[in-house]
Amino acid sequence: MWIADNWNDYEVLDASGGEKLERWGDYILIRPDPQVIWSTPRSHPGWKNRNGHYHRSAKGGGEWEFFRLPDEWSISYAFRGTSRRENPSGVRRSRDSLTFRLKPFSFKHTGLFPEQAVNWEWFSSLIAGARPNSDTPVRILNLFAYTGGATLAAAAAGAAVTHVDASKGMVSWAKENAQASGLGDAPIRWLVDDCTKFVEREIRRGNRYDGIIMDPPSYGRGPKGEIWKMEDNIWPFLQLAAQLLSKDALFFLINSYTTGLQPAVLSYMMNETMARHLGGQVEAAEIGLPVSQSGLVLPCGAAGRWQR
Repeated sequence: MWIADNWNDYEVLDASGGEKLERWGDYILIRPDPQVIWSTPRSHPGWKNRNGHYHRSAKGGGEWEFFRLPDEWSISYAFRGTSRRENPSGVRRSRDSLTFRLKPFSFKHTGLFPEQAVNWEWFSSLIAGARPNSDTPVRILNLFAYTGGATLAAAAAGAAVTHVDASKGMVSWAKENAQASGLGDAPIRWLVDDCTKFVEREIRRGNRYDGIIMDPPSYGRGPKGEIWKMEDNIWPFLQLAAQLLSKDALFFLINSYTTGLQPAVLSYMMNETMARHLGGQVEAAEIGLPVSQSGLVLPCGAAGRWQR
């Protein structure tokens, strides 16, 4: 398992009875988590002193209950090997930390998936260490880019990023995170578009990227009602997206929060679409977050990585 254990402003304090207790900066939230099937004593004081609690409804969905929680607040992430110690390659990224604006909204989310920091560390080190003597930036494509965590990590490492998401609201939120992180002037293209249609157009245009990041939903709809279902669409989409890799491409990253897509499945698909034709190596694993109270690591999906 790849573990996102470099956070200062975020922490899973405890997990029990289908819920996790989290610290987001100065505020404590309780949110449901289907992985937490055990019921252990809730001895941590945060269970009683929470600032927000998302209650799951038996009919689906749910709603927030708030206790002295602001409408919005921010947390920061400092990269390992830059702000804490020098990068072993000797190459320093353009920024050593990122800032994210948070706000609880529907479907229990806050606007950030903290477990993805372990992937930010991985690909940003590849970007920061590439082409040290070239004026040509590494070109990165981020698909299903949400509020821009991966986009900002890549831009902070010195890449030129194309950020694509079907939700106008999410793209606007990502722009706000870029401003908060001091990356408002970074070379980022912000696009509201259906990811499949965008990739098809880029293939026809002959555009290529040195790294591709994708975090597809289990289920979703495009801006014109296009239906996305992970199990049905990911294989043909992966075959399409792989065509956008440049001849000197550095990496390809895919994340999965869909239960049926285990690391072995991601590994097989990436070996067939990338390693078989481009060489390099593929790795896949669960990603997780450490739990302070118990010492366990909470699984938070899976990731597949191709690296030249």
